[in-house]
Amino acid sequence: MIDVFRAASGPDVIVKGTKGTSLTIDLSFGDEPVEEWIAGLSAPYPLLMIDPAWAERFPDSAQLIKEKNIPISLLGEPGASYEEDPALFNRQLEHFTGIFEKKPLWFRTQDEYFPKVLRDVLWEKEINALGSSTRWRGGVLPKVKEGDIIAVSLDRRQLVSLDEVNELLASRQFQSVEDVLFTVDIKTKKIPE
Repeated sequence: MIDVFRAASGPDVIVKGTKGTSLTIDLSFGDEPVEEWIAGLSAPYPLLMIDPAWAERFPDSAQLIKEKNIPISLLGEPGASYEEDPALFNRQLEHFTGIFEKKPLWFRTQDEYFPKVLRDVLWEKEINALGSSTRWRGGVLPKVKEGDIIAVSLDRRQLVSLDEVNELLASRQFQSVEDVLFTVDIKTKKIPE
């Protein structure tokens, strides 16, 4: 039994769904304020794209994510790094699974550039390449668009504050990436007795 699915018919990058909106957070930087933010999160959770080096530096935050059962996936390096070092992804995958004790369903590079060599490895490992249709850098909230996958980076540049992320979370009802990609409308009819 395979615990992942292939959302594309070949090695490709998923950037948009069909219905609803999903929020993904690229998490590669932060300490106590981020841990407090994670502790305050409530369902439905955003998908946290986690740099395993961050999770290793902040094991209490990683443990809290596991305890709260927040959906997580692997955040990698900039895409060109995988052309320079083809074994990089395998090392990151091993590092991630060692910390979180499960294989990620999704993978994103920091710059959302997925060279062919990386897409082929992801396809082989049965991990989906996830881009975004909107990369939000703070400021004016993004307009609501059906099928949007919104990405926000919490990184060293500190372009987006946790207060801004909370404002975005409160601005609309977010769904899981899977629901945005595969939501099916079911119509029922009542039959008189």
